Amino acid sequence: MTKAKVLEHALVPKHEILNEEEAEEILKRYEIEMGQLPKIKEKDPAVIAIGAKVNDIIKITRASPTAGMAFVYRLVIE
Repeated sequence: MTKAKVLEHALVPKHEILNEEEAEEILKRYEIEMGQLPKIKEKDPAVIAIGAKVNDIIKITRASPTAGMAFVYRLVIE
C-alpha cells in the first residue's frame, strides 16, 4: 500500500503535524510537557505518510458518536 493510500482507508483518522506555535498552544492549554503526551512510533504508516519526524506533535481527528469530533495528540518517537 502506498503512503497516500494509507490515509485514504476508511478506518484511518485524519493525521496532521502541528506547527511550533500550535504545539506550544496545546502544551500550554493542557498544562503538560511534550514527554507527557501519548506516543506514536515514527515507523507508524500514518506518521510516515504525513512525513512526521521524531519530536513532532501529531493531531489526530476522529469521528465520535457523542462529541461529533474528537481530537487526540501524539508525540512522535523512534
